[in-house]
Amino acid sequence: MRHTLPIAPQFYVTAPQTCPYLDGRRERKLFTALQGEHATTLNNTLSKQGFRRSQNVLYRPSCAECSACLSARIRVEDFDLSKSQKRIMKRNRVLQREATSPWATEEQYDLFRRYLESRHADGGMADMDIFEFAAMIEETPVKSRVIEYWDRTGDDEKLIATCLTDVLDDGLSMVYSFYDPEMSRNSLGTYIILDHVKIAKEANLPYVYLGYWVPGSSKMGYKAGFSALEVFRSGDWHDIQDGHDYAAETHPLAVDPIAEQVARITLPDTRAPKE
Repeated sequence: MRHTLPIAPQFYVTAPQTCPYLDGRRERKLFTALQGEHATTLNNTLSKQGFRRSQNVLYRPSCAECSACLSARIRVEDFDLSKSQKRIMKRNRVLQREATSPWATEEQYDLFRRYLESRHADGGMADMDIFEFAAMIEETPVKSRVIEYWDRTGDDEKLIATCLTDVLDDGLSMVYSFYDPEMSRNSLGTYIILDHVKIAKEANLPYVYLGYWVPGSSKMGYKAGFSALEVFRSGDWHDIQDGHDYAAETHPLAVDPIAEQVARITLPDTRAPKE
């Protein structure tokens, strides 16, 4: 008989720190390493259960007194542009998309620095140097792409926006995006998401994973403006509801112990048939 062992990663929890989304809250993450020959399978499986990738790590919020961070994704087949989103697409029609291998460039880093200084000067990435930036872009054990958006209408071409994107078996996962802060009128963050929906539709992929939606957070509230949006809640995906319906997620009794959370995670089984 010959078979391989099922994937059995070890899970860990980070130390509590100040929550970047809700005042007075403490943040904690459940995480596991993403490595080895089954990295792609593990990434596909855990992404469907609310996990996100950061370099060689998969993580999911696991706060002790709050479960407000909900993984969000768009159902591509059911998505419809709103009137305002149609205007955003028209406003950015001059941008040219280029999909490349995950390779960091000086143009990307310059744009990244200007984006952080304007939008997240006090965030956790504020001190990231070019070597750390390169690691964020390039250290990926799964199928990833850098989606760049260029303006070539003038004498000099200009990089306007960039998104690091993972290609899952059921969709696109937007790992991290940044854009020109001087073009706030163009709503580039929304435009990048809309273009990813277009890419997913062209590739016959059913979902675009957006990261976390946090009801009550002004930083993350914009994600609720996309149609056909689902959130991962109570172990399954559900259509998003009005923000007031998520009040229970901020109650300390709504959070299960870490051991129970880990026990409910479904892991991929890579065992080959017996011979």
